[in-house]
Amino acid sequence: MKKWLLLLVTVCAAFSLAACGTSSSSDKKTLVMGTSADYPPFESKDGDNIVGFDVDLAKALAKKTGHELEVQDMDFNGLVTALKTNKVDIVLSGMTPTPPRKKQVDFSNVYYTAHNMIVTKKSSGIKSLDDLKGKTVGVQLGSIQEEKAKELTSKYDLKVENRNRISDLTEEIKAGRFDAAIIEDIVAEKYLNKNKELTAFNLPKDPGDQAGSAIAFKKGSDLMEKFNKALKEMEKSGELDKLKEKWFSGETQK
Repeated sequence: MKKWLLLLVTVCAAFSLAACGTSSSSDKKTLVMGTSADYPPFESKDGDNIVGFDVDLAKALAKKTGHELEVQDMDFNGLVTALKTNKVDIVLSGMTPTPPRKKQVDFSNVYYTAHNMIVTKKSSGIKSLDDLKGKTVGVQLGSIQEEKAKELTSKYDLKVENRNRISDLTEEIKAGRFDAAIIEDIVAEKYLNKNKELTAFNLPKDPGDQAGSAIAFKKGSDLMEKFNKALKEMEKSGELDKLKEKWFSGETQK
């Protein structure tokens, strides 16, 4: 009798563990968001807190889909891997849904579209792409700006260097190790406000340029459909526009 009872308990425990192992991401009460907190106004550090447009957007979407949110800071280049290895549930980090990334993870609808700028020292004399010929240009590792720099290399003979953080790029320019860097416009403006010796100009946009930020999910995640629905609700209600006004107007950013 004891043997049969032990067997029954073991079988029940096995079924319980199996049920836990197959629970979907949407069943989790707290979702972990991965981001690279060096990208104001999308995400940046404010003391021990991570703040920004992406953080506020993620919190709003999490609330609408019945979740709480935990935000983790990591290097941009490691975000997709973190998603694929279940270290995070979602990624919001100004990430563009490029074809190579789409092969690895799923993306929501695009929630913001921006352009690129060339950031350099005011004293550099660099005012156009032609002035960059033979120069050293910095980009964030794993970003679409890195891909863009490589595209420009053949025509302008650029020497492309990458770094993990946007702040590293601006410091390298100030130290004279980089002549310039390619940075997304809204982000570049925040760094220009803090570094008066820097200036920037718009990088001419090609029709084939990839653009837009979207939320990344693990392949096959049932969260994507729910987040897309909530995102559409925010667009229709004007909530998304209010967040853009808050973070992109320049009035609330340090």
